Amino acid sequence: MSYTPPTMPVAPPPPPLAAAAGPAAWLKSPVGLARATMALLGVGMAFDVFSLWAGAGVLDVVSDLIDHGWSADAEDRADRADTLYGASGVLQGLAMLATAVVFICWFRRVRVNAEVFAPDGHAKARGWAVGGWFVPVVNLWFPRRIAVDIWNASAPATAAAVPAGFPQPLAPQAQPRRTLLNAWWTLWLCTSIIGQIASRQYANAEEPEEIKRAVVSLMTSDILNIAAAVVAILFVRRLTAMQDAKARSGPGGVA
Repeated sequence: MSYTPPTMPVAPPPPPLAAAAGPAAWLKSPVGLARATMALLGVGMAFDVFSLWAGAGVLDVVSDLIDHGWSADAEDRADRADTLYGASGVLQGLAMLATAVVFICWFRRVRVNAEVFAPDGHAKARGWAVGGWFVPVVNLWFPRRIAVDIWNASAPATAAAVPAGFPQPLAPQAQPRRTLLNAWWTLWLCTSIIGQIASRQYANAEEPEEIKRAVVSLMTSDILNIAAAVVAILFVRRLTAMQDAKARSGPGGVA
């Protein structure tokens, strides 16, 4: 009689390893970054006004050169006006750099908050909230696409109509109007394109007539910059207020 050893139970194969999840999204107030962004936008507006004043001085000197020709006094005035105009451009550049850094930090913060509000409501990954501003061509539409998703996720949800005494579930939130968002993005593109064209025009200008046309283009860009800054302040303020109100509304305001 042969002995048959008992069969040992075979352990099931281990489940396949799941893909590593990205860092979890968490709510954090964007109010501080929003205030810093709006303050820097205001500083940039002040430097744009200063640039307009300096540009008017350059136009005055160039017009005199065109009408009356060269003179020692006109050359001295032209040197002073050019130095002042160059200083205004440096101040504008520094203000733009500081504003861009703080704005992008704010933009990423509201993007992370929006992922808490609507985890599945975003067409672009979180990293594009920063990278989308720096990749050529892509930066013409990626930031707006991300901003639309943030705007939609941050919109207040409305309660569905149910009989009194029953829990009030949240109805699917209506798509908020994007007039302010679209105005911000349109002005941003216009100022970026016109500003680059005007800067190259001024850098290549040599004759008084060319300088005059280039300064007029730069002054037009400055006016657009001021308008874009005003709308950007309204956009930052509105989106921050939406997120702040939704975060404070309690568990019902978070998906």
